[in-house]
Amino acid sequence: MFEMDKTAFGEFLAKHRKEKGYTQKMLAEKLYVSDKAVSKWERGLSMPDISLLIPLSEILEVSVTELLEGRKLDHASEMDANHVELLVKKALSFSEDTPASKTDRKKHALLFGGSTAVTALELLLIFRFLPWNHWNIGLAVSLLGVFELLSLIFGIYAWFFIKETLPAYYDEYEVRGYNDGIFQLSLPSICFNNRNWPHVVKCLRSWSVASMLIAPLPCAFLLQLFGNPMGNFSFPTGLLLLIAYLAGLFVPLYATAKKYN
Repeated sequence: MFEMDKTAFGEFLAKHRKEKGYTQKMLAEKLYVSDKAVSKWERGLSMPDISLLIPLSEILEVSVTELLEGRKLDHASEMDANHVELLVKKALSFSEDTPASKTDRKKHALLFGGSTAVTALELLLIFRFLPWNHWNIGLAVSLLGVFELLSLIFGIYAWFFIKETLPAYYDEYEVRGYNDGIFQLSLPSICFNNRNWPHVVKCLRSWSVASMLIAPLPCAFLLQLFGNPMGNFSFPTGLLLLIAYLAGLFVPLYATAKKYN
């Protein structure tokens, strides 16, 4: 059974971190862990979670195999290293993949799809009675379009692609941010872990559906309020709606994450 040499790993990590010009804090921020964790790794007191090996190797521009060995591999062993690299990456990918069951996916598709259909019906009814001869109503519709598009994009990700559980290192260290490709989430003084993450995911899903269904209602109200030649849908009004829209996401999200942190 293969066991990692903590001392060799720590020395290898420290050497390549310094070569890249990173401080322990800078490296920690890139991995969303504390600088104390990086310090322990380099002193051979602990090892990073297995799910951190790939991003760590990419940051230091070394192979995962070299991280596991704690040394640079020579050219003669390159072919074997490539095979080991492929196997390790596959194992890490499978260990991180926690897809929802088919039943859950069908349920998510039904709930999100039904909400999207109801929202589309709401929009059709509003557009049917819009007085298009007034420019100020066009501004309200444009703002509504932005709201609905953002809710749809976040909803698709939250309902079908977001990870249901976090890697183990989120529970071991104080990780203050979630990073999954282009989707990043960070809240002041909040550490994400597997205690609060399921509730955060549920909050994101609820917000995506609620915001899609509710957003057309202010537009209909503005239509009645400003739908006349003297009406004026001003920038401050639009800004207040935008603040309310974002607050509807981040206030419940922060409260939920804080409660179960």
